[in-house]
Parts: sequence; structure tokens; C-alpha cells
Amino acid sequence: MPSKKITLQNNRGYSLSAKLELPATKPRAFAIFAHCFTCTKNLSAVRNIAKTLNLAGFGVLRFDFTGLGDSEGDFSDTNFTSNVEDLISVSEFLAQEYEAPKLLIGHSLGGAAVLFASLEIPTVEAIATIGAPFGPDHVQHLFDRHIEEIEQEGSAEVKIGGRPFRVKRQFLDDINNKNISETLESVDKALLIFHSPQDMTVTIDNAKKMYQAARHPKSFVSLDGADHLLTERKDSIYVGKVIAAWATRYVHHADQSPYDDKYDFGQVKVTLGPTGFTSQVNTGEHIFIADEPTALGGDDLGPTPYDLLLSSLGTCTAMTLRMYANRKEWPLDGVEVVLNHRKEADPENSKQKIDVIERSIKIKGVQDEDKVKRLLQIADKCPVHKTLSSQNKIVTHLSD
Repeated sequence: MPSKKITLQNNRGYSLSAKLELPATKPRAFAIFAHCFTCTKNLSAVRNIAKTLNLAGFGVLRFDFTGLGDSEGDFSDTNFTSNVEDLISVSEFLAQEYEAPKLLIGHSLGGAAVLFASLEIPTVEAIATIGAPFGPDHVQHLFDRHIEEIEQEGSAEVKIGGRPFRVKRQFLDDINNKNISETLESVDKALLIFHSPQDMTVTIDNAKKMYQAARHPKSFVSLDGADHLLTERKDSIYVGKVIAAWATRYVHHADQSPYDDKYDFGQVKVTLGPTGFTSQVNTGEHIFIADEPTALGGDDLGPTPYDLLLSSLGTCTAMTLRMYANRKEWPLDGVEVVLNHRKEADPENSKQKIDVIERSIKIKGVQDEDKVKRLLQIADKCPVHKTLSSQNKIVTHLSD
């Protein structure tokens, strides 16, 4: 999916570093992602969620809060209020340069920040929080043993995630003056709350309190087995997929969804953005993604072109055997087809290589040996097998 590095100004004049990731086609809506406390926009979970949302047609802008990552400013001069202000600045940038955001996503303290910011961003229609605390004052436990020093000296250097940060008294004062209960009562947007029962950083009772305080429509999804930072790729991909499916119900005024595109039976449309290999495939009523593995420079978000080729032969083989068995009224309980592709030397020309597809078929339920042999013969008669093994012609022309 295409991505753009962006630098924008916040209300204090600092440059914020951001990355805007776009789907292969025109975005159906834009989202802003707010990262966790002292994290950055480049956390792997943030990237995975953004890319997964791209597949559903959402443009996602992820950015570094003031004083973090590649953004300007001194972290010690920031607080929760400044984070909320950064979110508002980012939303204003999107509205001016692209389109106002309709979806806000926040991880941990970023989840609390998007709730407060949503009251100042009227275009927002849906909010998703991930491992968010019930109030910004929750982060105070990260530097409890420094509280006395901060109050007496005005600041203290604390270590968070193994990195040193200077925290000033104004930060403590700010987080303790924020009432999330009142904020949740005022939020009239659809809310989706993700939380893991095993989250040891922000315990799941925070999610319970948020859900009870929030107005409908509200939803809760348990991330059973996940840690606070969603370090397992499968967890962040899952979160992205659920947000994408859920948001399509509440982002009412979004542009046309990629799922709304219709193509004639047998027609396939493949759309590739200006960068990367991730491709959106539309066929009939269906949409899916093709990609290359990370080892070849892709994002590994979908099957490779050769995976799809083998899939075509495998599915056609299985379907053809089902049709034949049904016609013969044979007790076929199932078919398993395993395919591999390789290149090997052409026995007729040692300077050239030929493509070899190896197909292994397991037939379940049919016990008669003669019937099994006949089914293997029928496998070679499936339409895709005939296409691949015959002389083909591909006609290419430039589209208008």
C-alpha cells in the first residue's frame, strides 16, 4: 500500500512527524492512530493495524506526539492535554490537505487521548481504543517512586520501557485533572473497546469501567492471550480486521467502499498503489489481497501470485471431483489437494527451464480402487488444468 512521510505543525509551532498510509484505491474514509505512552508511530502493532485497515479502504495517518519519535519538542514539556491538542492539529491537517477524519484509534494512553479529542473533532463518527486506561492518571504508576521528587524538585528523570524520560510536576497535575467519566458521558460516537485479560500494564478492569461509563452504541472485544503492546503480529492483524469490519457500520458518510465495486462474472480487477507490492483484487462480489513475502520486499499481507495460481488449480481440481462424484452418486466425503511449483531443466533443451507443478490428491470416502483411479483421471480434466497444460494466448492492451 502507498505511504507518504508527512511533517505538520501543531498548535505550539512544533513539527510533528507522521506517515499517511493509503489503500490502493481512493480511501473510503480517513483514520488517525494515536500511539501508546512514550511509544512512537513506528511500533510494529501500529503499522500492522494501519496496513490492515488499508485493505478495507481506509486511509490511516499515524504520527509521533510532541517530543517523541521524530517529532520536535521536549517530552518533559508535554502532558496529556498537549497530546489531545496534537490530535486536533493532525485532524485539522487531514481536513485541509485530504479529508477530515471519521475514525480515531488510540492505543493505551492514546486511547484515552482520542476520547477527549473526539469532542473537538466533529467529523469523527467512530472511535476504537486498545488497552486504554480508565483515565490518563493511570500512567502515574509508572513513576510512583519518583512522585515525591517530582513534587519537591519540580521534575525527575524516570525510566519507562528502559528509556529515560524527564517528567515535570505539570504532567502530574494535568493527568490528575482529567475526568474521563464525564468525557465518556459526552462522547456520542460509536465506541469499540479492545482489551486483553492478560494485560499486566493496564488491567482489564479499566475496560469494564470504560464500557459501563460509555454511551451506546458501544462494543467490547476481548484480546485473549495478547500482551499490552500486541507484540504478536497475529494480534495486531486481528485488531485491524475487527476495526475495519466494525467501522463500516458506523462510518456512514464514507466514500464508496472497495466492497461496493461490482465486476462481471469472470472479470478480475487488480489494483496496485504507487509503492509496494500489496495488490487489491476485485472479482465479482469478492475482494482479497495479493502480496509478496517480506523477504522479497513485500508486506506479506496476502498470497503471492504463484500461490493464487496454484490455488486456482487446486480448487478447480477439488470442485471437478465433487461434480463428477455427485453425478455418479459416489460417497465422496472430501478432497485434499496439495500443490507445489518449481522450475527444472528442460529435458529437450538444457539451456532452458520449464515450470513443474506437482499435485498430490487425497480422496476421502471412496474405497473402491477403480473409482479412485477414475477420479484421478478426472482431475486432469478440470478446466484450469486444461488451461495450464494447453497452448495459451494472452492479449495485452493499454486501458483508456
